[in-house]
Amino acid sequence: MRRVAALLCMAVIGGSAFAQATPAGLWKTIDDETKKEKSLVRISETGGLLSGKVEKLLNPDVPDPKCDKCSDERKGQPIVGMTIIRNVRANGDVWDGGDILDPNNGKVYRLRLKPVDSGRQLEVRGYLGPFYRNQHWIRVE
Repeated sequence: MRRVAALLCMAVIGGSAFAQATPAGLWKTIDDETKKEKSLVRISETGGLLSGKVEKLLNPDVPDPKCDKCSDERKGQPIVGMTIIRNVRANGDVWDGGDILDPNNGKVYRLRLKPVDSGRQLEVRGYLGPFYRNQHWIRVE
């Protein structure tokens, strides 16, 4: 009986840890060049696909900034509330197949997301051709 209780306990704890090893949640973005906190992005899952919206900008240079350098339907739209991550799906222990927008330069990159540090951080890799850059985001919730 004790063995069954211990196994159930481990399954619940292990399931909670596994649930946190997903990109879904609220993340604090960190600029890869300045190492400063930039924004809060909420990643959510709908129908097996992940998307991410900017919830808040931390210390914006201009109040209510718009994506002036965007070249798609997001051009001129407010950055707060903007979907910057689209169409990402699970692929083993990473999530990829979608894209991410950098509102600072208007470029759209192919995307790979990989939870690290037991899901407390998210490795965000944007690709443009053979080139890529990484950021590490920190889980807020």
